[in-house]
Amino acid sequence: MKKISMFLAAAAILVFSASIASAQESEQAAPEATEVAAPADDAEVDPFNTQSEIPLHQALKTKFIEGGAGFMSLVIICLILGMALSIERILYLSFSRTNAKALVEKVEAALKEGGIEAAKAVCRETRGPVAKIFYDGLDRYDQGLDVVEKNVVSSGSIQMSMLENGLSWISLFIAIAPSLGFLGTVIGMIQAFDAIQAAGDISPNVVAGGMKVALITTVAGLIVAMILQVFYNYILAKIDSITIDMEEASIDLVDVLTAYKAK
Repeated sequence: MKKISMFLAAAAILVFSASIASAQESEQAAPEATEVAAPADDAEVDPFNTQSEIPLHQALKTKFIEGGAGFMSLVIICLILGMALSIERILYLSFSRTNAKALVEKVEAALKEGGIEAAKAVCRETRGPVAKIFYDGLDRYDQGLDVVEKNVVSSGSIQMSMLENGLSWISLFIAIAPSLGFLGTVIGMIQAFDAIQAAGDISPNVVAGGMKVALITTVAGLIVAMILQVFYNYILAKIDSITIDMEEASIDLVDVLTAYKAK
């Protein structure tokens, strides 16, 4: 999974770099296009302004450049890394999901046919945290049901930690992205006041540049945080669902072993 996340992050960085390059090229070509289009002032005016629509990706690249490459790059890096970790967790949790009730039935049937070793073989052939908990519990069956219950609880805690692995990093990027945006806001305000001091005037044209940087970086940071927050909550919901399955399956396993021992 780590290789998958690294691959996704590398691919996203390459796409991001290509977007910056194309945006810079389009920005350099903009004055030439303006000069060519200047003589067309006498042309018929389009009342619906259909020819002045800018594609979404072009508008995003323009806003990225206007917001400043420094802070905007840091915000985009937070998005790339956070998305890579989120996708890795989603894939891991998807592969960890098993049909707990069906597994309990298979273990019970294996106990009736071949005993503990046959049940352990069923758990080895099944992936997911529930099967691992079952295997750890069955492996301590000869030490008594009390030891089995304690081992099931300990194994469940370990599996829970594995399910939650990486969530702290995602929450870190959720917190850092808007903080970087607010930091860009402060820097933009400082630039605006520096421009006012240099010009000796407080006209809108003097303040507009710094204010635009401030607002763009703030919006970018908040958008990144909201996107990652949605993925974070989705991952938590999947972990809760798997945890409930593990707890219910653990109780069923103890009941099956109790019945098996009584026979």
